Amino acid sequence: MEVVALILFLLIFVLILTGVQVAFVLGGIASIVGMIFVPEFFSLLPMRIMGTMKNQVLLAVPLFVYMGLMLEKSGLAESMLHAMSRIFGNIKGGLALSVVIVGALLAASTGIVGATVVTMGLISLPTMMKHNYQLELATGTIVSSGTLGQIIPPSVVLVLLGSVLNVSVGDLFRAALMPGIVLVLAYAAYIFIIARVRPHVAPSLIHQKGEKVYGMKDMLLAFLLPFALIVAVLGSIFAGIASPTEAAAVGALGASILTFTQGKYSLEVLREVMRGTTHLTSMVFLILLGATTFSLVFKGLDGDQYLIHLIENSNLSASMFLLLVMIMVFVLGFFIDFIEIIFIVVPVVAPLFVAFDMDLIWIGILLALNLQTSFLTPPFGFSLFYLKGVAPKGVTTGHIYRGVVPFLLIQVLVLMIAIFFPSWLGIV
Repeated sequence: MEVVALILFLLIFVLILTGVQVAFVLGGIASIVGMIFVPEFFSLLPMRIMGTMKNQVLLAVPLFVYMGLMLEKSGLAESMLHAMSRIFGNIKGGLALSVVIVGALLAASTGIVGATVVTMGLISLPTMMKHNYQLELATGTIVSSGTLGQIIPPSVVLVLLGSVLNVSVGDLFRAALMPGIVLVLAYAAYIFIIARVRPHVAPSLIHQKGEKVYGMKDMLLAFLLPFALIVAVLGSIFAGIASPTEAAAVGALGASILTFTQGKYSLEVLREVMRGTTHLTSMVFLILLGATTFSLVFKGLDGDQYLIHLIENSNLSASMFLLLVMIMVFVLGFFIDFIEIIFIVVPVVAPLFVAFDMDLIWIGILLALNLQTSFLTPPFGFSLFYLKGVAPKGVTTGHIYRGVVPFLLIQVLVLMIAIFFPSWLGIV
């Protein structure tokens, strides 16, 4: 039975890599194996599915997605980028620094990677090209800054990890705040240094005649509005006033109000946001139901106990096992989506982390940092595809792939610090 469980696990990965839809692979293959090898499968599956669907924490997923998509329509990203370019534009690398800071603010107020990368790609990449930025630095800055929403709360990834690891999402949000800030500072430090060492790759911004001049009032509004939303969402969670789900509802309402104040709210915008929210949420929950089926069958075959037995007999230490899982997640990120990793790999290794008596909040942050790299790693990094889809003529896939390498190394460095020195980042 244990061998069947491992074959099931490997078969699902092979089928996913061939391009078959993840949700149907997880649910379909697991159902067939369950019918044959787990007699009580059909009596347990409805209870397991209903238990998943009744999880109130998961209500935060559509609400945070709605908030991110609505803010994309508000035009605040454009206002923030223009305002930041006025502040930092006169120093070398200033426009790239502006992209990083705005990416962090958008991450804390939207958390939607695709929306952030596309928005900043459309607004900032043409400007950076116009001012003779090296294409590798420009594209690398945009794709890496756009993925900050994976670790900076409120993050859909952290919500899903909290559900799978069965830990408090609020605690994950608190623990993720400092690693997210450190990552932003590391990106900014790299850009600052490279602009000093090689000034020609990141020249200062020369403002043209006829450009809109952003006064102090415009700059304050550009930052105060999203900052107010961040405080409303994260502040209510950290202060213990609201649960993550309740705070997500506050964020969704706040995003709608901000879009209205910017004069961008309309029935057509609402329809587009609702359609996008439904599409993304349906995709996540369909995969979740398939993963629930797989998890039930895998445990019914005693696959989790078999893995624990293997690890115990292999004499692997807790740190070696953690390193092995981190390497596996990093490599899988080259080929499959973060949602698939969360719902396939994490439920399998979570009992082993419990057996090693590891802090699951710490594990959740390490996984979130690791999963963030899946958006940046060629050949299938989604952020790379998002930017290529909106990049002006002359920007090649090679420019994007080469540009992301330094930022990917920074990401791995921060992950290593979080593994070996978690107290430095305030995680544990």
